[in-house]
Amino acid sequence: MALKIGVIGTGAIGRDHIRRVTKSLAGAEIVAVTDVNQQAAEAVLDEFKLSATLYKDDVDLIEDPNVEAVFITSWGQAHESSVLRAIEAKKFIFCEKPLATTADGCMRIVEAEIAHGHPLVQVGFMRRYDNGYKQLKQAIDGNVIGEPLMVHCAHRNASVAERYSTDMAIHDTLIHEIDVLRWLIDDDYVSAQVFYPKKTKHALPHLKDPQIVMLETKSGVIMNVEIFVNCTYGYDIQCEVVGEDGLIRLPDEAHIQVRKDGQIGIDIGMDWQKRFAHAYDVEVQEFIDTVREKGTVSGPTAWDGYIAAVTADACVRAQTSNMRENIDLPDCPDFYKKEKTKAQAL
Repeated sequence: MALKIGVIGTGAIGRDHIRRVTKSLAGAEIVAVTDVNQQAAEAVLDEFKLSATLYKDDVDLIEDPNVEAVFITSWGQAHESSVLRAIEAKKFIFCEKPLATTADGCMRIVEAEIAHGHPLVQVGFMRRYDNGYKQLKQAIDGNVIGEPLMVHCAHRNASVAERYSTDMAIHDTLIHEIDVLRWLIDDDYVSAQVFYPKKTKHALPHLKDPQIVMLETKSGVIMNVEIFVNCTYGYDIQCEVVGEDGLIRLPDEAHIQVRKDGQIGIDIGMDWQKRFAHAYDVEVQEFIDTVREKGTVSGPTAWDGYIAAVTADACVRAQTSNMRENIDLPDCPDFYKKEKTKAQAL
């Protein structure tokens, strides 16, 4: 039987997941949708010729007994309440980042899931499903370069909208590195510091761009992440891990090389949707398959969402303090330690 999914939020990412489930993936169907903009939700139903029920809000959608799993792709401020309602209703949940907009909100979700007694929540950190990052993970876990010592990263966008602010460089941009680097190294953070190089002429007056974030882990690994959201030339994600015995780099996307008119060139993508399209497909298909076949979830957890929020908050503090900010994390609850072991065995 197909997994019956209700989608809360039919904006860009919600629409893309609806397209993905409807056109590209197997084992699931969209049976319900809702959006604060009901006309936008109706347009999505028409576009994909869906017979799904259109609900006025997330409360009614989650209460629908026909809905087995919920995709939460709404405005970030609304995520926490939707996730908590879905946990109470015992629905499986795929929540795009952020899990909640505050660390306290993430902790409330963690506590609700633990009280339920069974994992229901997966957070949409799609980079863990990217082929390049998976190759890095395999090499690190296989001790190919010995113990990791340093990580050098870059997260570059051609440009950003006028509403993009300096703190969004952390909560909207760096958040992906915060999760994927911790996953790669399997080590928690202990401190963060932010540095501002010379400002680019392409950044609007209210925005500090570029930024460099320094993260330190418990074992002493130092990570520097360049955030440059007005680089102008394209969307460019780089990662290099330096170990005791060598280094490994994230491979660039596969593109043909063109030799023409006395030049050699390759295309550079311009947005995140194309760069990580395959990772999104793998991520959502794995969620569907794991829920259907195992009756659980196995991706990034609510605890991972909480750690990302705590770390991001420390980075935002460092943006204004110009100081090294400590990252104080409680011990991982046994609930998530046990589920991590189970997930690795799946």
